[in-house]
Amino acid sequence: MKLALGPLLYYWPREATLAFYTMVETAPVDIVYLGETVCSRRHELRLADWLNIATRLRAAGKEVVLSTQVLIESGADVTVLHKITRNPDFKVEANDMGAVHCLEARAPFVAGPHLNVYNLPTLQWLATLGAERWVIPLEMGRDDLALILQERPVNLQTEVFAFGRMPLAFSARCFTARHRNLPKDDCQFSCMAYSDGLLMRTREDQSFLVLNGTQTQSSRVYSLLAEIDDMRTLGVDVVRVSPQSTNTLEILQAFGAVLKGTRSAAQAQESIAAYLPGEACNGYWYGKPGLEQLAHAPQATDFAPA
Repeated sequence: MKLALGPLLYYWPREATLAFYTMVETAPVDIVYLGETVCSRRHELRLADWLNIATRLRAAGKEVVLSTQVLIESGADVTVLHKITRNPDFKVEANDMGAVHCLEARAPFVAGPHLNVYNLPTLQWLATLGAERWVIPLEMGRDDLALILQERPVNLQTEVFAFGRMPLAFSARCFTARHRNLPKDDCQFSCMAYSDGLLMRTREDQSFLVLNGTQTQSSRVYSLLAEIDDMRTLGVDVVRVSPQSTNTLEILQAFGAVLKGTRSAAQAQESIAAYLPGEACNGYWYGKPGLEQLAHAPQATDFAPA
């Protein structure tokens, strides 16, 4: 089982972003996803910069994948999409069907989590178009995944989002700018002020959601560190960690240690508890509301028939 670092979902200053990926060069991660997936107005790094980072990471022994934007809104966005999908050097993660169409029969690609693949026929169809790995939807549970994996296409890898605040929805409206009473076209790059998103609370002062520009995230941190052995048993090939502004290296090290068997999941969970920007959750994996945190429990398939 391999460890992946997902695309950066937040808007950080240029130097902070470059320093982060310099750290990633020596981090215990096998696959790195790069690129802007949230908002095309984020211009601290252009495509040429992402390609330079990709070249350095590949030289450091990482598999590099360029991620496409989830919500395409303009002709300029389409132009960038074509440039990414036509690049001759790096694999692409398609995050909308337009990207799939650009890659179809041209190059193997990763079917991203926002394609919303919930059933076997859809997965088989994507495999015929060239998908060689798929990232399951964030809200897909363990039992549904197990059913699909029983008959998944040959040589199609499976990846699971296993750590980070979950990107739940995208909108044409920028909620971070709206919070500052600014129009989207003059947002003044408001999301750069929130390196891990803008936390929203209910009137009862409970954490609710996180605003990240045009993206809405969970306030709780999805963590499937304790479920790695279960995922391995099911046949999951890759687990994904989503970057955060601090302690990403320590989180990658904890996941890497569990994957290699040098540390128990319980020890690793304890070691990263202080690094989470919010409370942990794992409800979706168990078919429960996503914000719930459940201890590992035997699944129906774990029991022998009576």
